[in-house]
Amino acid sequence: MKILIDESLPRYLKRLLADHDAQTVQDMGWAGLKNGPLLTRAASQFDLFLTADKNLRYQQNLQGRTLSIIVFPSNRLSIVKTLEGKLKVSIEQVTGGNYIEL
Repeated sequence: MKILIDESLPRYLKRLLADHDAQTVQDMGWAGLKNGPLLTRAASQFDLFLTADKNLRYQQNLQGRTLSIIVFPSNRLSIVKTLEGKLKVSIEQVTGGNYIEL
């Protein structure tokens, strides 16, 4: 699965997801893009977007998108690490266009 990791999340996730084709927003040269353009670019190249932006679903129209989104409750590394198992299960269950809050 091709996974894009938002710039607000720890880069640690890229190592955690080594079984997948995981890239960060910074790796792609997309740092600083607003959510709309970022999601449009991500949808053309990725299956899944990981973020800690809990307002994303209220700021963007996510209907009709094929890009799945998993939202972390925080971008703090200590919290992200506690959700490793739940993240991996969610990745295995995700299908096109899903929106999942961990």
